[in-house]
Amino acid sequence: MKREKAHAKINLYLHITGRRDDGYHLLDSLAIFAASGDALTATTAHSHDTQPGDVTLEIDGPFADGLADCDDNLILRAARRIERFRPSGSASALHLTLTKNLPVASGIGGGSADAAAALRIMAAHWDVDEARIPAIARELGADVPVCLAQRPARMRGIGEDLSAAPAMPPFHLLLVNPGIAVSTPAIFTSWKAHHGRFRREMELPPAWPDLDALISFLNITTNDLQGPAQSYYPIIGQVLTLIASSPGCRMARMSGSGATCFGIFADAEEAAQASQKCRAKGWWAEAGPALT
Repeated sequence: MKREKAHAKINLYLHITGRRDDGYHLLDSLAIFAASGDALTATTAHSHDTQPGDVTLEIDGPFADGLADCDDNLILRAARRIERFRPSGSASALHLTLTKNLPVASGIGGGSADAAAALRIMAAHWDVDEARIPAIARELGADVPVCLAQRPARMRGIGEDLSAAPAMPPFHLLLVNPGIAVSTPAIFTSWKAHHGRFRREMELPPAWPDLDALISFLNITTNDLQGPAQSYYPIIGQVLTLIASSPGCRMARMSGSGATCFGIFADAEEAAQASQKCRAKGWWAEAGPALT
């Protein structure tokens, strides 16, 4: 049995820098990963109904209901693409179980992280050349490449142009989602209609020596999609207000196109206490270390 964690991806900042001819927007973003995540488990399938190389998928966990269309799951799309490169003789069927712990359509790359975890598992199981995996990841979606390594990274292009992030200090993250699924295309449309100013790419230092330095840098950045998302869903503003007012919170911001928001804390206990306050509102909330 193989098991992979699909960690939540957090955009510490997200600037829109341009637009391609095909309509995709160009981004400049700094992505990190949280301790919270989904889990993907793989076992060799021994059913008479499976053929060599088959992949079957079941989904459980607190947010399984949000992925009702299991047949079109991004994990199975990953399986169909990687199967092309499976060497003959490495053909045993796989049964995958996704434990969905992260809210769906919530701005933290859950589906992309799941697909990346599936690629890691299937590449190892079928002995696929690792050099092929990044190209497959790009075919699946702009967020899948950064989720392969699950390390801090600078994202540019439509998200697929990756470079190493500056070294950063340890800190703790609070993630909060008020229970709404956000349409990314709708948020981009709202941004274009009401906020559509392209930004220059940020100049990043080689490192942030401490949390004060990181927060000072983040204070001159933003998430360009936060305003449009709040105009669609005012509850996002309520979430941000509660996070920002929590003792020890150094910054509160929305991740991606929302609706998940995050808070940065130096102290683990203060992050945990803030998490309890948010859960008391009926919101999903998790606190833990940033994977820096």
